[in-house]
Amino acid sequence: MTRARRESGGRPRRPTMVDVAREAGVALRTVSRVVNNDPTVGPEYVVKVEAAIAALNYRPDERARQLRTGVTGTIGAAVRRIAEVNPELAAIERTARDSGLTLLAASTDFDEARERDILVSMCRQRLDGIIVEPFGENHAYLQPELDAGMPVVAMDRPMSGISVDCVMSDNASGIGIAFHHLHQHGHRRIAYIGDSERVFSGRERAVAFRAALRAHGEGVEGLVHPGEITAERVAAALDTALRGPEPATALVTGNMDTTLTVLRQLGPQAAARLALVGFDEVPLADLLQPALTVVAQQTAEIGQTAVELLRARIADPGRPVQTVIVPVTLKVRGSGEIPA
Repeated sequence: MTRARRESGGRPRRPTMVDVAREAGVALRTVSRVVNNDPTVGPEYVVKVEAAIAALNYRPDERARQLRTGVTGTIGAAVRRIAEVNPELAAIERTARDSGLTLLAASTDFDEARERDILVSMCRQRLDGIIVEPFGENHAYLQPELDAGMPVVAMDRPMSGISVDCVMSDNASGIGIAFHHLHQHGHRRIAYIGDSERVFSGRERAVAFRAALRAHGEGVEGLVHPGEITAERVAAALDTALRGPEPATALVTGNMDTTLTVLRQLGPQAAARLALVGFDEVPLADLLQPALTVVAQQTAEIGQTAVELLRARIADPGRPVQTVIVPVTLKVRGSGEIPA
């Protein structure tokens, strides 16, 4: 029985299709047709080739196949964080796997330069497409890659400087739901603490909250506090909102990180007395006292839709650019129902 030779230095040489053809006693073209699942190959030849493949432990050269077809079967995902619970990334991985795709993921860590390096690297690797949870302020540097046919989908917020498919939550509706819920429970002085307005979702949510205040005849002075999510900045915002001459009796927080920072700054006793609705689900929210009422994003649907948009773009590069807005839901648990 033929065995693969060794390269110089004693390292075993990987069997090739030539070796398989020799082992099976068939033409090289026949081996290629069997490996590529050509249904027109006679069953007797399939048996011979498959036996030779098993005997030699032959594995097709994936790199050669990729060069030949231009398809890698791999997509990329550049998300803000991997080293924590990331349900959207989990949904992307699950949907990609169900579609026969392999996922290559990297964390940008809220760093614009790192995001650029990762995206440029993914483009150079010629992946089939990239899903981005964008952070940078300008992604125009990707335009040449789009022009060359690289499919890109934005998740959670649009990308700036380029026009690509996007899937994101209904930020404005979520803030309106939270405000209305607190207003129904008698609160008239409702404050907001959220992410920086440099971030698209942070800006959308702050703008929606100002609109809700004005719609109910309230001024915005001292009640709207967007900015970087740091302990010092959130503590200052809480001091302004809750300890001024007209203190707020209820609070809406703009995302999970803000909610957690607010809860740490308030402490358990103060947090238990303040009506609070958070935007984003929070781990173990039901174990708090009272349990946390939240506006929950449909993260699984967002991740799944991102993969579906990417596959649609791969299949039809000329299709119109599409933005999908995913509804949010209010999960009532107790903190948002504390009366004024």
